[in-house]
Amino acid sequence: MNIAGTLGEAVADCWAGGEVTASFPFSIGSVNPIGATLIALVVGIIIGGFAVWIWSRRKPFDDSELRYTAPAVPDGVSAVLAVLRSSAIVVGPHDEVLQASTPAHNLGLVRGSRVVNKELLGLVREVRQSGEPTAADLQIEHGRGIAATYLSARVAPLDPELILVLAEDQTTSRRIEATRRDFVANVSHELKTPIGAVSLLAEAIEDGADDPVAVRRFASRLSLESARLIDLTAQIIDLSRLQADDPLSQPEEVDVDEVLADAVDRCRVDAENHQVELTVAGERNCRVLGSARQLGVAISNLVENAVIYSDPGARVVVAAHRVAATDDDYIEITVSDNGIGIPPSDLERIFERFYRVDYARSRADGGTGLGLAIVKHIAASHRGDVGVWSQIGQGSTFTIKIPAHLKPGTAVDQGLPDLPATRDPAMLPDRRAHQSRSTSTPTGRLPVAAESSPIIRPGTTRRPEQQETERR
Repeated sequence: MNIAGTLGEAVADCWAGGEVTASFPFSIGSVNPIGATLIALVVGIIIGGFAVWIWSRRKPFDDSELRYTAPAVPDGVSAVLAVLRSSAIVVGPHDEVLQASTPAHNLGLVRGSRVVNKELLGLVREVRQSGEPTAADLQIEHGRGIAATYLSARVAPLDPELILVLAEDQTTSRRIEATRRDFVANVSHELKTPIGAVSLLAEAIEDGADDPVAVRRFASRLSLESARLIDLTAQIIDLSRLQADDPLSQPEEVDVDEVLADAVDRCRVDAENHQVELTVAGERNCRVLGSARQLGVAISNLVENAVIYSDPGARVVVAAHRVAATDDDYIEITVSDNGIGIPPSDLERIFERFYRVDYARSRADGGTGLGLAIVKHIAASHRGDVGVWSQIGQGSTFTIKIPAHLKPGTAVDQGLPDLPATRDPAMLPDRRAHQSRSTSTPTGRLPVAAESSPIIRPGTTRRPEQQETERR
């Protein structure tokens, strides 16, 4: 058999569009190894030549892609972006990020060389197509449990290829605006009630001018509503002053002993009317740097709340002492009562403006709902904070922590037991056991606490010197 002739005929048939197998007059099994090798070689040459031909046609296109160079950002633009506090991004013709400021990375607008937010990228493409600047407000979600970020974005063309994006973070300003709206709405609501009551009582007095008994009754109610209105206005003014003086512009050395004594004096009349005993205890020579007037307002607010939310026969303990810390000592001021306590659902909100735990009791005693908000703001302005522990039926303990001003002195009144930072009001003496009580406290002098004053919340430990004093 002539293998060469047969192979030539098969190749000719292949180029003519026929099938190779149809041209073979023999089966593959009948071809010897040399013939099979020649067939494979010819087929390989054909396939290789076809691949080279395809590659030669694609090579100019691939070279053009490799030769692409992103347009350069003008030097003046780069210098301006470097000092901008807002987020700035320069986007190229293929949506690639050519330059981005640090705030843009911090806000998560840019990742690698791409714009992450789809809405922002859509604005870029819109401007590239229209050639006209545009602006929009965007809301960027960060996932569950993380507050959204609000942006005010402006997009404009730099040249036919480059697009400039400027974005301002409006999250804080929106939060402030929402707080302002809520505050105005709450103030309007709170003012509406006493003002309406004053108007109605004035009309009632006018209509009942011939009835002296009715006039006296309405006049008494009118005085109460006027006092409530005055208190609300005063607290709003106090809160505004605190915000204007934040942080403290001219701090001074404050003797915490005197602040506690003055606060108790101011609340003594209310305590007697509610049959609540006031006791002051703690360490001497506790000093902080701040405003004596503001701290006095904060302590008075806490004591007033403790008195209002305590039943007759309850006891309120006010104390201050120094707590050692690794970086700096701080002063803890605590106001504890064994009153009605605060429900757990309300503990997270009690420092909000105009929030009341017991609205009926608060209104009856002239509460405005601003007292604890003022306390929180005063603590923050003194570089401190305020916290609360409470249980229903056992009472509450409010704690203000403020950095100490001076090192602890050696002259400590041995008659004053040191009270721990956290105390369980339930361990105060049974209010029913005190039939006779006194709230008189000489101004400027801390009284010796009753034997039962030191109260420890479970898990709290005393300092060694306190334990030794108690054993004696």
